[in-house]
Amino acid sequence: MAKQERVSPTELELGFEYDERHAEEEVTALAGVPMLVQAFRSLAVGRSVNQNVAIKQRHSGFDEATYVESFVILNATGGECLEDFGPLRKDRGLAQLIGHELPSPEAARKFLYQFHDESKLEEAQQQLGLGRTSYIPEESSALNGLAQANVDLVRELARRCGDQKIATIDLDSTVIESWKKEAQPTYQGGKGYQPALALWAELNVIVADQFRDGNVPSLQEPLPVAKRAFGALPESVQEYYFRGDSAYYDKDLLGWLRDEERADGPKGRIGFGISVRMNRTLKEHMLQLSDAMWKPYREDSEAESECADLLNYWPEAEESKLWGPLRYIAIRVRRRQGDLFADGAEAKYFAVVTNIWDWKAKRLLEWHREKAGSIEAVNDVIKNDLSAGVLPCGRFGANAAWLRLAVIAHNVLTALKRLALPPELIGARPKRLRFLIFNTAGRIIRHARKMLCRIAAAGWREWRQLLPIPVG
Repeated sequence: MAKQERVSPTELELGFEYDERHAEEEVTALAGVPMLVQAFRSLAVGRSVNQNVAIKQRHSGFDEATYVESFVILNATGGECLEDFGPLRKDRGLAQLIGHELPSPEAARKFLYQFHDESKLEEAQQQLGLGRTSYIPEESSALNGLAQANVDLVRELARRCGDQKIATIDLDSTVIESWKKEAQPTYQGGKGYQPALALWAELNVIVADQFRDGNVPSLQEPLPVAKRAFGALPESVQEYYFRGDSAYYDKDLLGWLRDEERADGPKGRIGFGISVRMNRTLKEHMLQLSDAMWKPYREDSEAESECADLLNYWPEAEESKLWGPLRYIAIRVRRRQGDLFADGAEAKYFAVVTNIWDWKAKRLLEWHREKAGSIEAVNDVIKNDLSAGVLPCGRFGANAAWLRLAVIAHNVLTALKRLALPPELIGARPKRLRFLIFNTAGRIIRHARKMLCRIAAAGWREWRQLLPIPVG
C-alpha cells in the first residue's frame, strides 16, 4: 500500500481571522514587565529620582520618576528609539498593571532635552588649550541628579547583598557609531561617541559613566571617572581593586591609585592591574629576558603565551620614593610551530603594571583578563541588548541622559536577577529575559475588588519556578 503523503503545517492557511473589536477584558503582551517595575520600585529608584532630578516646570503630566521608570521599561522590552514608546503606549493592559501610561515619543524627547545645557559645551570649548580639539564638558545639574539616582540604586542593591565586601572597578570606553552631524570622528574611522563606563565587577552593576564625543580618546582625563566609580561604592566594601587596558596607563590615575591617603576616594590600598603602553625601553627590557625566565601563561589553538616579571624596570623612580616600586609583568605571545605573525614578527610583547606583589604572575594576568568577560561584555549588552547603541538626537546632554537611563535599566535588571530569579539566570542577557519573562501574554480581570493578571497555565508553572521570593 502506498504511503499517504503528509501535508506540512507550513502549507496550510492560518485558521483564524483578526478582529478589531475589543472585549471587555484588557490584555497585555508584556505581563512580565511588572516584575521589573516591582524591582525598580522596591529599590526606591523613583524616590531618588524625584529627590535629585528637578527638571519639570509644571505639576501636570508625568513626574521625573515616572519618566525614568518608563525609559527602564523601554530598554527592558527591546526599545531602541523614542518612537518605540508608541507601541508600548498602546498596550493598555500594561498601563493598568503598572498604574500609569507610558509617555508619547514626543513627550519622552522633550524630557531628554531638559538634560542638555548648551552653556556647558561653550564653557568647555572656551577652556580648550592651544592645539586641542577634544574636550569633556561639565555635566548639567539634571545629569548629576540622574547619576546620584544610579548611585543610590547601586548602594541599595549592595545593602541587600551585604556579604559582598570586595569591589573591583573595571573601566573601559566603547565606541557608539552615529551619523548625526554633531558626531565627531572616532579612532575606528567613522563618526560617533565614545563614553566611558565603570563596572563593579562582583555585582555586575555600572557605578559610573561619562558621555564623551567620539574624538575624545580613552586616555584623556580618566581619573575623574575612576574617582566617581569608587565614590559610588558603599561603606560595606572592605577591599578595593581596579583593572584597565593601556588607555588607563596614566600618570595621574596611577598616582591616585597608589596614594593610600588619596583625595576623593576610599582610604587604604587599591590593588590594580593596568595594561602598559609599549615603548622602546620596555621592549628592550623584555628582549633581554632569558628563556628560563619565561613561564607558561595561557595557550589556544593558534598561539601560546608566556609571562615573566621584569625585575629591573623602574620607570617611575620619583613616584617610587613616595609609594614604593611598581611591578611590571611581561607577556610574550608566539605562534605554534614557529610560524610568524602577519607583520613578520616571531613574537608579540605586552605588559601589565600592578602594585600586587603577593600573587604569582600567571594568577595576576588571569585576573586582569577577566575584565573581558565583565566590562567588555557589559558594553556589548548596553549597546546591543539595551538602547545605548542608537542615540536619539544631536544634543549632547540628551544623549548623555539616554546612555545613563540605559545604565539604570541594566542595573535594575541585574537587581531583578540577583534578588528574585534563580542562580542559573544570573548571567542571562536582557534578550533572554524578554523571551522567558517579559514578553508573556496576560489577561487583566477584575474580580472581588481585585485586579488579576491571568496567564496561560504552562506559563504560570514556569513563573512559579522563576520567582521563589518576592523582589521586595
